[in-house]
This record gives sequence, structure tokens and C-alpha cells, in this order.
Amino acid sequence: MSVYDRLFDHVLVKMDAERAHHLTYDALRAAGPVLSRAPIPGGSPVRAMGLTFPNRLGLAPGFDKNAQVYDRMGAFGFGHVEIGTVTALAQPGNPRPRLFRLPEDRAIVNRMGFNNDGATAVAARLAKRRRRPGGLVLGVNIGKSKVVPDDDQAAVEADYETSTRLLAPHADYLVVNVSSPNTPGLRNLQAVEKLAPLLAHVRRTADQVTTRALPLLVKIAPDLSDDDVLAVADMALDLGLAGIIATNTTISREGLRTPAAEVGRIGAGGLSGAPLTGRSTAVLRLLRDRVGPELTLIGVGGIGTPEQARERIAAGADLVQAYSALIYGGPTWPRTILKGL
Repeated sequence: MSVYDRLFDHVLVKMDAERAHHLTYDALRAAGPVLSRAPIPGGSPVRAMGLTFPNRLGLAPGFDKNAQVYDRMGAFGFGHVEIGTVTALAQPGNPRPRLFRLPEDRAIVNRMGFNNDGATAVAARLAKRRRRPGGLVLGVNIGKSKVVPDDDQAAVEADYETSTRLLAPHADYLVVNVSSPNTPGLRNLQAVEKLAPLLAHVRRTADQVTTRALPLLVKIAPDLSDDDVLAVADMALDLGLAGIIATNTTISREGLRTPAAEVGRIGAGGLSGAPLTGRSTAVLRLLRDRVGPELTLIGVGGIGTPEQARERIAAGADLVQAYSALIYGGPTWPRTILKGL
């Protein structure tokens, strides 16, 4: 058992999950000058979407919602970091408690609700970013502001347009998130008839505010039916997207080891971590079979071991991401994955 394992089992697991996250965040901010200059250890460079990634491993959104510590994460082994989800309007998110650990399942339940400082504040931080050759690749993940009704397509497109105009100039790639279960009505936007015009609008907006063809991706949920996954794949090809990220959290609670009473007490939210492994891999395989080599696929959801990372790559992922596994594995976890790759 590692030092981190003992710390997690005897201290962190007894602490409110969101408070523990903020303590980690504060430590990273304090160590910023040292970590932000550290080289990215291990791995072989990967070309995808016209970008050079230092390695295949990335940190999924949710860890750094407000672009305050992303540049520290390369020191731990991540080759890319996706910040966010960022919304056009600043919002506090859902009431606390809203982040829960399920240690028996190596899983996390969150109903954060896109709590973030808003696109204007995040863009101001990203404007200070210093790009380095061979350095960390930055993805920016954008979502719908809670007050915008999902059944008003014009309002939805205007909301995403605001975020795109502010954030696209600072991103290496841009992700449209329509798959979180914690913003009411958001997943309704995954329907192709709503998603296609939204993505086309974001594409046009990004082209207006950037001098290069910024890679645009969409992130989908594991709870889509196979037919809907294939429909998204066809749409991505038709629109000329750079790629698809599969998958976000799930609303399913099937097959958990955690007692049902405890799961029920925690309540609603997106489940991430080990229980997603099977479905996320299956969705990724469906996508690769459908799109062929044309699109970049980023595999995320239930990647906790080197074997699982290799399985996701074998299923068709060009890159992989994780977040929940970092919580359970600690700061040395990324290097373990990189050694295994």
C-alpha cells in the first residue's frame, strides 16, 4: 500500500469530497511556479487533429473548471488537460453536498451542475497562457448555462456562441458538452436534429475568432442507445468535426458493489469511474467501426489501469483521459499509466 493509499483510506475518505478537492487545488496553486515549468515525463508524442500531444494521457474536465491549475498537471504526466465545463454565464452550480465517493466501486457521483466562473473570467486567465513547443495541449470544454432553456434553439446557440467567441482563441481544441446529466435538459441537445445545427453554429463562430482551423469535438453520454451513437458518428462525419469524446458520466447505477441504501442516500448525479469501463469501451468501438480512421476519438470513462488504457486504445482511441482514477490513485497514477503504455 502506497503512502497515498494510506492517506486516502485514513484521512481523505473521511473528508467531504469537495473540500478534499479544494485542498488539492490550493496546493497545486501554491506550487504553480515550480510545476508549470517542469517537463512532461514519459510517453511518446502522438499526432492527432493537427496537434502534437506529448503522450496519449489527458486529464478530463471537472478537475480544473476555471483554468487555474491546468498548467501544473503536465508535471504529473498528463500530455493534455481539458478545462471546464465552462458556461457563458458564471453560475454557482447545484447545492452542496454534490460530490460523493463510492470507494467499493472506485467510482464518483457528482451533481456539480457546471459550477464555474463563466467564460469571461476564464478567458481572461487563458489570455495569460504561454504556449511551449512540445508542451501541454489545452482543450476547452463548453456547456449550456443553466438559465437557458434547452427547447429554445436560438437561445442555446447564442449561449454557446458567447463561450466560443471568448474561449476559442485560447484553446488548442474545443469541446461541445451536451452530455452532462446535471444541467436540466442538456442531454436533450444530443438529439441529432438539435445537435447538428448547434455544432455548425459553434464551428462558424470559432472560424470567425481564430486564425487557424480550431479542432472541434463533441462529447457524448454512455447512456445513448447504439443507434443514437451511430447517428452522432454520421453527423460528425457530415459536419467535418475533428473528433468525438466517449464518454461522459452515466445515470445508471447497475452492478454497483456499494449498498443500494447508500447509493439511494447519495441521490442523483453522474457516475464516473470503474463502473463505466465496459460501456465506454463498447461505445468507443462502435464509433471507430463507423467513422473509420477519419476522426480522432478520445476514450474516457473507467480507465484506471494500464491494461484498461491499452484496451481503450485497441478499441480505437487515439487519446485517453481520466479523472476519477486520479482521485483514487493519487499523484503517481499518471506515470503508472504512461509506463504501461
